[in-house]
Amino acid sequence: MSITATEFKTNLGKYLALAATEEIFITQYGKVVAKLSSPFQSRVEIAESLFGALPQTTTWEEAKEARLETL
Repeated sequence: MSITATEFKTNLGKYLALAATEEIFITQYGKVVAKLSSPFQSRVEIAESLFGALPQTTTWEEAKEARLETL
């Protein structure tokens, strides 16, 4: 769901409750400036969201090494 910063400020309680079940993107001047989500998102959901992000020929070690290079 995407809402404006003004809408978020006006209905803070409503969007805090909704954040437990879905991600809320807050926009300002037409650009996303924040994301409100549950801190209890499961690791399985996170892993599933990454499915297909790497080529199938990439090994776990290569992915880990590439990630460490960006830090």
